[in-house]
Amino acid sequence: MIVAGFGFREAAGMDSLRAALELACEGRQPDLFATAAGKEKSVGLLALAVELGFAIRVVSVDQLRAQVTVTQSEASETAYGTGSVAEAAALAAAGPGARLIGARIISHDRMATCALAEGRPR
Repeated sequence: MIVAGFGFREAAGMDSLRAALELACEGRQPDLFATAAGKEKSVGLLALAVELGFAIRVVSVDQLRAQVTVTQSEASETAYGTGSVAEAAALAAAGPGARLIGARIISHDRMATCALAEGRPR
C-alpha cells in the first residue's frame, strides 16, 4: 500500500495540496492520505480527498515523533517534533517497517508538502 503524507500551512488550499501530490506521485497511485492530528479538517485536504476518493488517516504527534525522516525542517521540528510532517505521517500510516519512496516534495507556492511511503498499515 502507498500512503501519501501531507504537511501544509494553515492557508494551503486544494490547489497547493494537489500540486504537491502530483509532484510526489510521479505516476504512482496512492491508496490513502495521511496527515498530522489537527490538520485533518483542512478544507483543502478534505476537498482533495473527496474529489479523488481517498480516506484520510490521522497521525498523532507521538506517532509523528517516532518516525525517522529524511528531511529536517526547523518549522516542522518546532511545531510537531519531527523533521517532516509529510514524511512522518506517510511512514506512520503505512505501518511498521514502512519505507519512504522519496523525500517530501514542496508545492511550487511552498504552501504544502507531500511524501509517499510504502508499507502494510495495521
